Amino acid sequence: MDETDRKIVAHLQRNARDSYAGIAGAVGLSVSAVNERLKKLEANAIITGWSITADAEKLGRPTLAFVSVALEGTKHDAGFVAAMAALPDVLECHHVTGAWSYLLKIRVATNSALERVIVERIKRVAGVSRTETVIALSSAKDTHVVPCGP
Repeated sequence: MDETDRKIVAHLQRNARDSYAGIAGAVGLSVSAVNERLKKLEANAIITGWSITADAEKLGRPTLAFVSVALEGTKHDAGFVAAMAALPDVLECHHVTGAWSYLLKIRVATNSALERVIVERIKRVAGVSRTETVIALSSAKDTHVVPCGP
């Protein structure tokens, strides 16, 4: 990736709906050069998908929680990861260091919905020994934009 590729990725993270001509103007390339670079960025899995940012509250999911999960051993990792991938309420699942095995980001409609996800879905996965939940009261910053500079 060179500096121009970084500019393209940074531009698209701010404005993914921009036309190739708009991207070309922003980074100083021709439309055909932008097209070729985008194909390479996708082929090299630097750009891994195209999406929108939606307002969770307006979609009926105002409750944001982070759940730390401890597993009894690493033999349960694959099953746990597969189970979390299948849960639409689990937005992110991170393997972490420290006292916990995984950190989950969960979006649901209510606290009782959160309780159901934790008790009926997460804690029933083989190997889960304990959890700890933190509910976010508000979010001062919530972004998916990855810095493109060094």
